[in-house]
Amino acid sequence: MECSDQIKALFIVVNAGYTDTIMDIVRAEGAGGATVINARGEGVNHESFMGITIDSEKEIILTLVDAATAKKIMCQIKEKAGWKSPLHGVCFVMPVNKAIGINAPIKEYEEETETK
Repeated sequence: MECSDQIKALFIVVNAGYTDTIMDIVRAEGAGGATVINARGEGVNHESFMGITIDSEKEIILTLVDAATAKKIMCQIKEKAGWKSPLHGVCFVMPVNKAIGINAPIKEYEEETETK
């Protein structure tokens, strides 16, 4: 991860089984890695079979990147894995104020912690 003034948490939600496709996009745009979280979808329309509700399986790919990388990844997700594709990809970004355990140095964060 390049040095940046802002770290972003990028969440990408897709149908289960497409994590490898998303990870190819994420790595190609410069992210070092990600965490995959298994989830299930809940929507207005529920499918049921013999009285049992069937929810769609989802996977959430979470990665920490700088703002520019997040923007590049989101553009690629929209193009290649968006809502109208079989992946049904949805992504959003949230700011990260502080982080530890990241191998890549983040200059601005290190400078901020040294002055306090």
